[in-house]
Amino acid sequence: MTTQPTPANWLSILALGLIWGGTFMVVSIALEGYGPVTVAAARTTLGAVALAGLTLALRRPMPAPAPGLWRYILAIGALSSALPFFLLSWGQQYVPSAFAGISMAALPLFVLPMAHLFSDEALEGRKAVGVLIGFCGALVLIGPGLAQIGSGSEPLAQLACLGATVSYATASILTRRCPPVDPVTLSALTLGVGAAILMPILLLTEGVPEWTGGRSGWAILFLGLVPTGLAALLRISVIRSAGSVFMTLVNYQVPVWSMVFGALVLSEALPLRFFIALAMILTGLGVSQSRAIRGLMVPRA
Repeated sequence: MTTQPTPANWLSILALGLIWGGTFMVVSIALEGYGPVTVAAARTTLGAVALAGLTLALRRPMPAPAPGLWRYILAIGALSSALPFFLLSWGQQYVPSAFAGISMAALPLFVLPMAHLFSDEALEGRKAVGVLIGFCGALVLIGPGLAQIGSGSEPLAQLACLGATVSYATASILTRRCPPVDPVTLSALTLGVGAAILMPILLLTEGVPEWTGGRSGWAILFLGLVPTGLAALLRISVIRSAGSVFMTLVNYQVPVWSMVFGALVLSEALPLRFFIALAMILTGLGVSQSRAIRGLMVPRA
């Protein structure tokens, strides 16, 4: 049973929002010196090593044998790391990091209809209205790109970023259906799967990467270590002490921080439709999750 969120929980949520919101900016910086497959593969491999070390340090158990377990682990690894990391890295060559961050804000809105179809969570009433508002926001975000498919890289890059969101959402549903596995162990295993998928592709397409130094090299290290190892510890701590509903508050921060970092650090232009899309997506999130979030603010007896 969870307790009312503490000041430490709120600070952890703020830290996670900063880390994950800044990830898109860091990907753009890494792409200054490396190709998209290298960025995705290095991020996955370093993250797998970091979480493997964390699993050993915390003495987390390996999963017990269960029917279909490894099929789930393989699918989750492909859909939660290999595919979305590549799609985001490739897409961010042509779209602002803020666009990718706003795309990720729609993740819960993709999860809800999938959970209705493939899990035991009904999509009805308030949730359905929230999803509809959020999807309209996603259409506003793409904007003119809808009419330009096939006429350049930018529209495809926009779809790649949204495709990464759908991939994450699918992985989320599979994770819910997966037999019970310690969360740190599962994260380490699925990142290992992602690394195993991306490394051969890297060697075939971009070759063995070389250390370039400078900020792109440090960006690669940051991507592999901070949004995985440190963020995994914070995430688990928050969920255990304050609950998974409280954890969803990160979704409201990530796109805002991605826009802040993109504008201030990368000098990205932020067209008006970005702000309109963000407002619609966050409104959709608020409507679909209002009952659960309202419960956070009511002190428990």
